[in-house]
Formats: sequence, C-alpha cells, structure tokens
Amino acid sequence: MQHLIDTNDFTEEQIKTIMEDAKTFKKKMPKKLLADKLLITLFFESSTRTRSSFEVAAKRLGASVIHLDPSKSSTNKGESLEDTFENLAAMEPDGVIIRHEFNNTPKKLANKELTPIINAGAGNYAHPTQALLDYFTMLEHFKTDTLKNRTIAIVGDIVSSRVASSGIRLFTRMGMNVVLVAPKPFMPDNDLPKYESLDDVIDSVDIVMSLRAQLERHKAPIFEDYDEYAKEYCITKERMRNRDILLLHPGPVMRNIDISDEMLKDRRCQVLAQVRNGVFVRMAILKELLLDS
Repeated sequence: MQHLIDTNDFTEEQIKTIMEDAKTFKKKMPKKLLADKLLITLFFESSTRTRSSFEVAAKRLGASVIHLDPSKSSTNKGESLEDTFENLAAMEPDGVIIRHEFNNTPKKLANKELTPIINAGAGNYAHPTQALLDYFTMLEHFKTDTLKNRTIAIVGDIVSSRVASSGIRLFTRMGMNVVLVAPKPFMPDNDLPKYESLDDVIDSVDIVMSLRAQLERHKAPIFEDYDEYAKEYCITKERMRNRDILLLHPGPVMRNIDISDEMLKDRRCQVLAQVRNGVFVRMAILKELLLDS
C-alpha cells in the first residue's frame, strides 16, 4: 500500500512515469482505468481547484467519488478524526483524499495502513500534487524532460505556504536552483538564497512563482494593508518588462496584490495552464497509487 503524503514518497522513476502519463493523458483521454475504484474526499479546509481537480481526474478515469463534508460529519458531534477515518476505511474505499489544517494529519492516518492516503494539502508543510503539477507545467513550457539548472524565484508569503514547502523539496531534488523573495518575516528558515526585492534577482531566473499574500496568518502586522504589500511584491509588467520568464501561481490569485490584471492576461502567465494540467497530473497520480503500485 502506497500513500502520497509528500513528493518524497515517490521515487524519481515514479515521478518520471507520472510526468509521462500526464503528457499522454493530455493528448488522449485513456480508457476507464479505475472503473472499479471508489475514492472518498475529506476536505477540512476550503478548496476550489484541488478538490474539483481530484474529482474530475478520478471520474475521467472511471472511478466513483464520494465527498464527505466534515461540517456535516460526526466529527461535528465530538467524534475524533481518527475514529471517523477508521469508520470510513471499514467501508473499504480504494483511497481517501484529505486536506487538513495540521501538518501531520495525513501521515498519522497513513500510518494506520487501512487505505491509501493522498494529501491534498496539510498545514504549511505539504501540498504534493500541486508541486508535481507545477513541475509538469514547467517541463511542458520549456519543452524538455529535465529542469536541471533552471532557476525559479518563489515570491511572497513563503513561510505560510505549503505549496512553497512542497515545491522547494521537489524542485531542489530535481536539480533546480530555488531562490526566495520575500520580506524577512515571510521567509522560512533554510539555506536557500534569500532576497527582499525581486529586482535583485529577476535577471537570473527562468520562472517566477508568485504566492498568495496571507497577511491574516501573521500575528504581528508587517504591512498596513495589501496595497502596501503589493507595491513591493505584486508581479507587474513594469517588473517583468520583456524578459522571457514563465509566471506561475497556485491560486487563488489576489488580483493586483499577487499579480496585476495586465500580467494575468500576458502570454508568460500560465496560471490557467496549471489548473488544466492539474487534472492530468492527478489522473497520473491516481493511476500510480491505485493501479500500478
């Protein structure tokens, strides 16, 4: 039984297979490979893209999907998450896709070895399927099978971002250079190159990944408001100029705070391509976990 708690659960060979399968699925929808499979989605935090993408991916492969709304489940009556999960596992689903506010919840459930667990985002630590779809989008953009020595600047509220956390682990593992751009209170504690201004590094990067400003997660105010933050960190045409740089964002995009309206329409911005690719990458992940493992 294999789980996906973070990208390090996959070998490099598995990641290569997932990229190849996603590329194949994008060219032509496969047969209903998972026609006899049943998945349960369990989202304790709000989600538009991830939950919908997983459900579309599963159904494209022929699987049945049941969404359990935690606000209407027995966890609302005092039942522990572990007991809720064990009761769901007793119904013998083929996997549970979970999002939770705590970093260790998916791992804790996976350790029970009752059914495959797929982490759809946990705390500020891991969002493995987002990292993999971002990696696929970059490979596709550069028309290559490796991103070794490519440089990506991750910009914004990095310390609060599970997307950044998973991305950093995957991208560095695959040989990419990762630099971080943020005010000091938004920086994680690691050994990567750090900058407070994108202007200091923009001429040496191939990709910019903007992140949602999560000012509400910080106890002490760093900026008076989002407009003040945007002056320093919004990705605009003035900042990008005519540089040939791929622009990514995991969503939801705060317009004119994370990325300007003008840049969202720019050909270099691949935010919607990320969403589109998310379906194919999650199809490939489900195939790998439920069919090939």
